[in-house]
Amino acid sequence: MKTMKIEDHIQYWLDSADNDLDAAKSLFLSKKYDWCLFIGHLVLEKILKAFYVLNNENKIPPKTHNLLKIVRAADVSLSKEQIIFLDEVNDFNLEVRYPEYKREFYKICTREFAEKYFQKIEEFASWLKSRIK
Repeated sequence: MKTMKIEDHIQYWLDSADNDLDAAKSLFLSKKYDWCLFIGHLVLEKILKAFYVLNNENKIPPKTHNLLKIVRAADVSLSKEQIIFLDEVNDFNLEVRYPEYKREFYKICTREFAEKYFQKIEEFASWLKSRIK
């Protein structure tokens, strides 16, 4: 298999993140707040994987959904507050993926809860992307 040029590889992850961001917005508008936040997690995951490609000579990113592991592997410098935020967003991946957590997450995932986190996800995604280009 032919290796992509680094610019194309980075763009692949960013385009995929943009596509997921559109899907998350649609889910929010459809009042599927739990799934909106799940996809919001994927948006950040994919942007961080673009950073990994950038900072690791076009290597394939690690096959993990843990945002903090990707941040460490990608050597992205973040503030303590940003690390805490990503740790919170990590929960959205687990909460929707596994049935035993899903019921509880669905209960707390009100419009207000989702709106607060989704807005932060959008802002963080935009900030991250601005540092890549």
